[in-house]
Amino acid sequence: MTETFYRRMLPSDTIEFSSPLGRQLFAEALATGGLDGYFRLAEQFHTQAEPQFCGLGSLVVALNALAIDPGRRWQGVWRWFSEQLLDCCVALDQIRQRGLDLDEVACLARCNGTSVDVFRPETSDASAWRASLSAAARGEHVVIASYDRARLDQSGSGHFSPIGGYHAERDLVLILDVARFKYPPHWISAERLWQAMHAVDPATGRSRGWLALRADPQQAMRDASAVACRSAGSNADAKG
Repeated sequence: MTETFYRRMLPSDTIEFSSPLGRQLFAEALATGGLDGYFRLAEQFHTQAEPQFCGLGSLVVALNALAIDPGRRWQGVWRWFSEQLLDCCVALDQIRQRGLDLDEVACLARCNGTSVDVFRPETSDASAWRASLSAAARGEHVVIASYDRARLDQSGSGHFSPIGGYHAERDLVLILDVARFKYPPHWISAERLWQAMHAVDPATGRSRGWLALRADPQQAMRDASAVACRSAGSNADAKG
């Protein structure tokens, strides 16, 4: 019989969202404005559709949370973002094989109606990281983090997930892990996640990082480079 898995245990220094301490942290962060952006993300939070679709799954959460009209039919008469609609930069069959890198996720975000700021530890610093977290907590943009799970003592390697909130007093971030079949949403040290983003993606030779997304209805029309992005990377190491 083929070996299968039902979820993984979170590392001991990670706090499960639904645990008593996780709920306490939620209440504290909510009271201090660290979760103003959480609710629109929670409304759209879902599980990535396939093992390599963490980048696509994170984008689906972000794009629907930002209330962007895809301008294309999803099912029946409804226009709605799903992973199957996110194919403007890299073919879905390629993504199934090897995932996405940070720039490819940014490309997909731009050609689907957002303005995107791309950050990497190699060209940024921890203060910029926390400033992005604080802005996301206030609901000013949506942050998607790209990090190495192994550096968080989790199973796997490269991964993408949206950030649901920031507890500034305790310096904890809420990761809305789109691989919910593996790990539930959890709180983790912002410093540890910052360090996990330093890991080099072998597909690009550059560190991982994070994206800050805002709705920009004109972006998809302006982005003449979407087709050129198709070949932006060929061996991304972003897996669920």
